Amino acid sequence: MSTSEISNDLVQKAYNLLKEDADKILKLIEVQMETLANRRCPLYEEVLDTQMYGLSREIDFAVRAGLMTNTTGKEILSELERNLAKLYEALNQSKDECL
Repeated sequence: MSTSEISNDLVQKAYNLLKEDADKILKLIEVQMETLANRRCPLYEEVLDTQMYGLSREIDFAVRAGLMTNTTGKEILSELERNLAKLYEALNQSKDECL
């Protein structure tokens, strides 16, 4: 295996691992969206925030190590942030309906 092939393999592995972590966070968001059972649960929000922060640090490392472009990392985070915003909007609407 050439150096270029090894490098490409590492880049692909890094992307796949980060995407798996992002998908786990997305699953947490989707489950919460489906149930809306834990309305504005601070613990749940803390878990999501912690997961998002951890993923952002992983992506930062991958970018600094040259395993991912900054643009690709931002795309992964932006997709999750959009879904998180939808969740918080739904939680707020659900809370308003209960008042």
